[in-house]
Amino acid sequence: MAIVRQTLVYDGPGGPFEGVIAYEDEVETPRPGVLVIPNVLGQKESDTVNAENLAKLGYVGFVCDVFGQGRRKTRESDNVAEYMNELNADRALLRDRLAASLNVLKGFGHVDAGKTAALGYCFGGKCALDMARAGLDILGAVSFHGVYDRPDYANVAPIAAKLLVCHGWDDPIAPPEAVTALGKELTDSGADWQIHAYGNAAHAFTDIELKGAKTSPGIAYDARADRRSWKAMQDFLAELFI
Repeated sequence: MAIVRQTLVYDGPGGPFEGVIAYEDEVETPRPGVLVIPNVLGQKESDTVNAENLAKLGYVGFVCDVFGQGRRKTRESDNVAEYMNELNADRALLRDRLAASLNVLKGFGHVDAGKTAALGYCFGGKCALDMARAGLDILGAVSFHGVYDRPDYANVAPIAAKLLVCHGWDDPIAPPEAVTALGKELTDSGADWQIHAYGNAAHAFTDIELKGAKTSPGIAYDARADRRSWKAMQDFLAELFI
């Protein structure tokens, strides 16, 4: 058995878009599909590795693209938040691009279209929550060190997708009052939700590329929170796809 990674170019509002899908080469029956939503930089190698790790767990992982084909940033880029900020200013467009990406995942031959979920990192964590807020057809969503501000459209009620939020307690982008507000929002929207807060963990705690790197205060890799949140995600998906 080997893991295959395949580039997919697809249409959507403002497209084209380019993502990467990963799956076991000996798949004979449809598997649950998991949409992987990148951080502020857009689709990159570490996201594809995450999709491959999901494939090793028996899923099909699809790293989607919400910025547009060829629109990527690196940590050294000028205006690193440019593409993210465009979508922060138009959450309805972001929702529609996420819906287009989800449709690609559901339509992929190895995927059981009735069993899909989404997970995202940082900005991607916000995207995963927005998919649930908008009522997109997923069974669940996972946010890793996400951003919790609400979109400018109303949540569906009840929110049908189950939610797991993995949060670094020392994250300056999502201070305690933002976490509390998210819990209230999700409760008011009738969601089945969990928030796992990791003590002494900062923003971007899963990003191993930050290990030993000089970063801004409140942004750092944390091996314990990374390991614990990945295990929480595995348990969540196993329960979700029963």
